Amino acid sequence: MTLLGALPARFRRERVLIVGCGDVGLRCAALLRPGRRVLALTSSPERVALLRAQGVVPLLGNLDDRASLQRLAGLATRVLYLAPPPTWGLPGAPSGAADPRSRALAQALGRRSRPRKLVYGSTSGVYGDCAGAWVSETRPPQPSTARGQRRLEAERTWRNWGRWRGVDVSLLRIPGIYGGGRAGGARERLLRGTPVLCSPDDVYTNHIHADDLARACVRALWWHAPQRCAHVCDDSTLRMGDYFDLAADLYGLPRPPRISRTEAAAQLSPMLLSFMSESRRLHNQRLKRELRLVLRYPNVSQGLLA
Repeated sequence: MTLLGALPARFRRERVLIVGCGDVGLRCAALLRPGRRVLALTSSPERVALLRAQGVVPLLGNLDDRASLQRLAGLATRVLYLAPPPTWGLPGAPSGAADPRSRALAQALGRRSRPRKLVYGSTSGVYGDCAGAWVSETRPPQPSTARGQRRLEAERTWRNWGRWRGVDVSLLRIPGIYGGGRAGGARERLLRGTPVLCSPDDVYTNHIHADDLARACVRALWWHAPQRCAHVCDDSTLRMGDYFDLAADLYGLPRPPRISRTEAAAQLSPMLLSFMSESRRLHNQRLKRELRLVLRYPNVSQGLLA
């Protein structure tokens, strides 16, 4: 009898740990549950009942508290990491570390038996502004915001950890997520009347429906080659203002006002301005060829209608 066959039934099943089990994480959990044991790290006791109701085993712990993560060692055969880096420095973080959360989790997972696979959800913001050019995964990252720099540091942490520990690590670079009533979506922004840039100043943006993103995350846990990154985006090629015009027309709402970049600098938040300062169009061939994902919503008009 093999060692696996000698284990109790509850340990023979794949055990998938989701770290950062918000909206997308719960969608992933729903896809994973048949035949698999799904665990989720949460720092909020209030979410325990919600996770259990979704068939997920909640594990209380905090990425900003290394000691609380020690119980994760040896628990999971596969890990999906969707939590963002912090926006502040943490006590005890190594000098220059932009993402102490990834370092803390990597340390915890490196103890005892390690997972076979880890998928990290990064951002397409690691490329910075590409002036509207088409971008493949081979383009060297050059983040222009602190948010992008933190994500790139996290990518490096996980790639190095995977090579050192012998764990297959996949990186998913994710653009704007929409769909399924997500907070802060196009409808909410249109109802607030948030302006967009006028056509000469507008930027290309990329999108993925939350359901397609969840399906990509789950496939990457099994299908994606180690130490590879892939863009998780649909086939749309839209400027930001055109995206919100399309959403307004589909929802029967007024189109957003158009303003110049100079006016935007005086009216909008620094976070929103940062998204309006980067223009790129992502290739998604790896998503289709390597993850073998057939998009349910290949363009935003289909996704917004859904």
